[in-house]
Amino acid sequence: MSPVKMYTTQVCPFCLRAKALLKQRGVEAIEEIRVDLDPAQRQTMVEATGRRTVPQIFIGATHVGGCDDLIALDQRGALMPLLNGA
Repeated sequence: MSPVKMYTTQVCPFCLRAKALLKQRGVEAIEEIRVDLDPAQRQTMVEATGRRTVPQIFIGATHVGGCDDLIALDQRGALMPLLNGA
């Protein structure tokens, strides 16, 4: 399974929803980068994605986007192939 990295904050409901969906799809480990605990990581996130909001989700080298983007990817049937490295 492709590695998953997610920029998050502790109190973000969209972060919790995204993590729940990924776990439902079999993701056992998410590299979580808390931008609320390390503000320098928010700047890294913005530079990598062009976005300031969390979550920002990467599956392998692919920037998926936020929670709504992840859900849309799943609804199109494209999430599992991406997670499986296809």
